[in-house]
Amino acid sequence: MRILVTGGAGFIASNVADAYIKEGHDVVIVDNLYMGSMKNVNKKAKFYKMDVRDKKVHGIVKKEGIELINHHAAQISVPDSVKNPVEDMNINIGGTLNLLEAAREGGVKKFIFVSSGGTVYGSKIKLPAVETYPLTAESPYGISKVTGEHYVRFYQAQYGIKYTILRYSNVYGPRQIPHGEAGVVAIFIEKIMRGKQPVIFGGGTCVRDYVYVGDVAAANVAAIYKGDNEAFNIGTGVKTNVNMLFAGIKNAMEFKGDAAQGPFRPGDIPANYLNAGKAAKILKWKPAVSLKDGIKNTYEYFKNRA
Repeated sequence: MRILVTGGAGFIASNVADAYIKEGHDVVIVDNLYMGSMKNVNKKAKFYKMDVRDKKVHGIVKKEGIELINHHAAQISVPDSVKNPVEDMNINIGGTLNLLEAAREGGVKKFIFVSSGGTVYGSKIKLPAVETYPLTAESPYGISKVTGEHYVRFYQAQYGIKYTILRYSNVYGPRQIPHGEAGVVAIFIEKIMRGKQPVIFGGGTCVRDYVYVGDVAAANVAAIYKGDNEAFNIGTGVKTNVNMLFAGIKNAMEFKGDAAQGPFRPGDIPANYLNAGKAAKILKWKPAVSLKDGIKNTYEYFKNRA
């Protein structure tokens, strides 16, 4: 299959592109390299340096005969979305709409949209979150992802473009960028490796669901042929607070120091973890890598890169 992966030079999407290529698919990557790196781009993929808001994407979809669009490119920081909601909207909503229009014009058969299981449900829910919960996002980033989901559904109803929505929990692993809350594993590892003191915000009590990027890539492979016109949580269901996470990283790195403490950050949800039972039933997907092994793999990646 001819697949366009947006953000394919970035952390998660480059791992997804690798998995697609390993499965024998032809991959085209669109990335503006704002946060991505050419080092992450698979040599077997065709690469275009371009923003997903650029109308030239329409020509790429037609020229390359794209059958499926996998849309990862996004503004990913919750705190940044709070500081600059207009820019968040322009990238996340504007970029998604531009790609959906390209899909409509280019006769694309399916659209895989990456959403956020960590933000779209809001904070006033019973955990673990399930897909049937109302989408009550409380940050501009979460709102942009909810809006993207609605647009994907509209294009299916109006134009017959099939979709699968994947709502990620906190993804970590090799190639992770040490940026924002979502990059906390990489941030801690890199700080320690550089001899700097990591910072834990809000007392380290925020609970998250950390899922390994290799498992996430496997979910994207499953979504090519399964899960049409459905949304799925992609997580482990295991609740881990930041203090527990830091303890696991300290153990893997044999680090004896402590972290500094910082205030709770605007936009952060106190607790979130996901029920991924629907993905297990329909996508036949389950996470395979434990947090302990995933942290070890991530540390090995950073160590080898250094």
